[in-house]
Amino acid sequence: MNFILIAVIVLGAIGLIAALVLFAASKKFAVYEDPRIAQVNEVLPGANCGGCGFAGCGGMADALVKGADAGSIDGLNCPVGGAAVMSQVADLLGMAVANGEPKVAVVRCNGTCEHRPKIAEYAGLRTCAAMHACGAGETACGFGCLGCGDCVEACQFDAIRINPETGIAEVDEEKCVACGACVKACPRHIIELRKKGPKGRRVYVSCVNHDKGPVAMKACQVSCIGCGKCEKECNFGAITVEGNLAYIDHEKCRLCRKCVTVCPKHAIIDVNFPTPPPAPKPKEPVAPKVEAPKAEAPKAEAPQVEAPKVEAPKAKPVSKGAMLDTDSSITIK
Repeated sequence: MNFILIAVIVLGAIGLIAALVLFAASKKFAVYEDPRIAQVNEVLPGANCGGCGFAGCGGMADALVKGADAGSIDGLNCPVGGAAVMSQVADLLGMAVANGEPKVAVVRCNGTCEHRPKIAEYAGLRTCAAMHACGAGETACGFGCLGCGDCVEACQFDAIRINPETGIAEVDEEKCVACGACVKACPRHIIELRKKGPKGRRVYVSCVNHDKGPVAMKACQVSCIGCGKCEKECNFGAITVEGNLAYIDHEKCRLCRKCVTVCPKHAIIDVNFPTPPPAPKPKEPVAPKVEAPKAEAPKAEAPQVEAPKVEAPKAKPVSKGAMLDTDSSITIK
């Protein structure tokens, strides 16, 4: 009986000492978590897409709270929640947030099957990353869209698809939240986040080919050849040509679309602009009207009345020796 009591006392003492040690360690190495982090995390959409630049919404919430403590949360934006979610976060943290312009993903390639025909058949793993690692792909252009759909797999919002007719990725701007997942997934970096623009209107160079003009034209009929005509035409300094490729800065672009008109290869795309009315047909010169002569009614000829013939009186024979009684006083002998 004494052995059992001693065992109980010893085990109780060991448990008590262990509890005291754990309590002291928890106080010594305690990690404080701001309760606002959990509150902000509840406001965020919970997509964990990584479009904000953090691994998930938890990391974004922690960065927002730390930014609020530092005095500013500018530069931190949730692309999925947009301005509505960021306004709620700002109200929760007692901060002001700048309303950034909405962005949308843009596929900078217009090399459809018609403009960029296939010259080879790829038989390997059907992913853009694998095809890109093997070389140029199935066409002569080593810069354009591969069409295997790595961007489609990366998008969590069903905002991008591969057009079966053109073989190029297309973005649904109504569903796109500008999370940037497709940008990271593309091995050729042809997808870019750009300003959505007023009424969804934007202008961009739909090509990323850095080859020289003749080589680029052989690979694709609508590739940029770096001629510089668009750069000379732009009055706002929004276009630069580097490495045989033109680029339009969406921060400087004023959507005048002059560059679209002068591009000889139609590599510059304008989106959501109204269709211009058809140009009026040139007026044909009108020939002067020549009035046809009026047909005159035939004049009725007056009946010809023959004047009565008046016969001259016959001269009477004159005997010799007689004298004519005329003014000439002719004497016949």
